[in-house]
Amino acid sequence: MQPVTIYWRPMCGYCEQLKDALRARGVAFTAVDIWADRDRAEVVRAASGGDEIVPTVQVGDRFLVNPSVDEVEAALAAA
Repeated sequence: MQPVTIYWRPMCGYCEQLKDALRARGVAFTAVDIWADRDRAEVVRAASGGDEIVPTVQVGDRFLVNPSVDEVEAALAAA
């Protein structure tokens, strides 16, 4: 299975909802706080056309900007 990384920031309700939904479906992931790790914020800017849109999810080499849990699972299935 491909690794899943969620780029998030504090106070982001969408981020918390996605993390909770993935946990409920048994999808393992690593969470990266882009406010605490500013170098990794560049990954989000590159994936989203220059903005720090969160959640941004990385599945292997693929990036999903503000995806649903279904989109994350589909990316995992396709990988």
